[in-house]
Amino acid sequence: MEASWLETRWARPLHLALVFCLALGLMQAIKLYLRRQRLQRDLRPFPGPPAHWLLGHQKFLQDDKMEKLDEIVKKYPCAFPCWIGPFQAFFYIYDPDYAKIFLGRTDPKTQYVHQFMTPCIGRGLLNLDGPRWFQHRCLLTPAFHHDILRTCVAMMAHSVNTMLDKWEKIWSAQETTMEVFEHINLMALDIILKCAFGQETNCQINSTYEPYMKATFALGEIISSYLYNFWHHHDIIFKFSPKGHCFQELSKVIHQCTEKIIQDRKKLLKDGIKQDDDTQKSQDFLDIVLSAQAEDERAFSDTDLRSEVSTFMWAGHDASAASISWLLYCLALNPEHQERCRTEIRSILGDGSSITWDQLDEMSYTTMCIQETLRLIPPIPSISRELSKPLTLPDGHSLPAGMTVVLSIWGLHHNPAVWKDPKVFDPLRFTKENSDQRHPCAFLPFSGGPRNCIGQQFAMVEIKVAIALILLRFQVAPDPSRPPAFSSHLVLRPKHGIYLHLKKLPEC
Repeated sequence: MEASWLETRWARPLHLALVFCLALGLMQAIKLYLRRQRLQRDLRPFPGPPAHWLLGHQKFLQDDKMEKLDEIVKKYPCAFPCWIGPFQAFFYIYDPDYAKIFLGRTDPKTQYVHQFMTPCIGRGLLNLDGPRWFQHRCLLTPAFHHDILRTCVAMMAHSVNTMLDKWEKIWSAQETTMEVFEHINLMALDIILKCAFGQETNCQINSTYEPYMKATFALGEIISSYLYNFWHHHDIIFKFSPKGHCFQELSKVIHQCTEKIIQDRKKLLKDGIKQDDDTQKSQDFLDIVLSAQAEDERAFSDTDLRSEVSTFMWAGHDASAASISWLLYCLALNPEHQERCRTEIRSILGDGSSITWDQLDEMSYTTMCIQETLRLIPPIPSISRELSKPLTLPDGHSLPAGMTVVLSIWGLHHNPAVWKDPKVFDPLRFTKENSDQRHPCAFLPFSGGPRNCIGQQFAMVEIKVAIALILLRFQVAPDPSRPPAFSSHLVLRPKHGIYLHLKKLPEC
């Protein structure tokens, strides 16, 4: 009698392997089922918008429609659970009391952000945790001392005027429409290269850093898109996807630019070009990290050096460019506030032939307009942490360790329970009287707590210098036919740029 297929030599191992795979699959299915049950139990006390059984709230997160988030915030004024697929949930908060508790802790950054950011920029201040983060923070804080920032004002003004000279050449009639974000982005990159890394690249005129700019934009899109795609939370699936391959190639561009900056500075130091009596006065960010490495290479390695340079180069221009662009757009929409800023700036700077550190503090109304723009359109719309221990919320409910909590800065700044008429541009919200009456965690454009943005003062100086010099030379108005849309980047960029009518103003 002929033997059955199960009794053949080759079939039995195949059968056993199949049974083993089925058992593993069943165990994984049980594990995922139990995970979903546990999440549903933990999040049951918190109402939220209906979620698709498979995709969760993924469509809402990837649609770039911040108005939808405004509706949710209005309906659920403190927090809501947000499902990323069927087996993962983030807990969104946007209440000042919730934010105060959240920011007062030392929970690590969520692994989902690390998974995408680390291959691009390494592990710098943005995504380090624990003692290593504290060590780097203490080391880098002197780079943002006001004595160093004071020396940056002239360099910032030079970069802004380079951009404005380009605008004047483009401007030919009484007024013209221009996409301004690309120009502002290059200008912000020029500023960070000069102020933090001592690089005179002339990047606003030539195309030296065009590959870098394209890489950061494309990487931002990939990271934001795939952060909320639960299929790509698995490294293997993402790595072998088409965009995963593109992600790796784009990351190489970032690494090459970073390495060039470091090697250029090391060569200058080796040749003795920066060895002068003013070294301490003119120390920039790169000087400080190179000095730290020279003192103790084990405490601050080559990897640490590359990570911090990559982090500050990317973060140092991206959010500032977005902030300046949105500020210009808000002032274009509100000509009465634009003119009031211009009047204030003229009274302080005259014709704008020079601008100093002390003059920036005199721009009180302009500063309020900057703050209101940062409220209305925060450049970093959210931050996230993974709870290292249970978190008890003001209403008495608790979240377990391991839960990913997202502080929605957009939701907080648009919460009608916190801000009256949150969609209205009203700089007077930031008078001293109104600010003193507000919850200290109601306005968080640079985050808060021990992990607040180390470069926030640098950013504010840059925004003030840029807007002051722009308003002295140009009047701006919106182009109703091409309103801007929000991108799904980690930084809230204009998706298709910002188109404005520019009108050259006569010299004073």
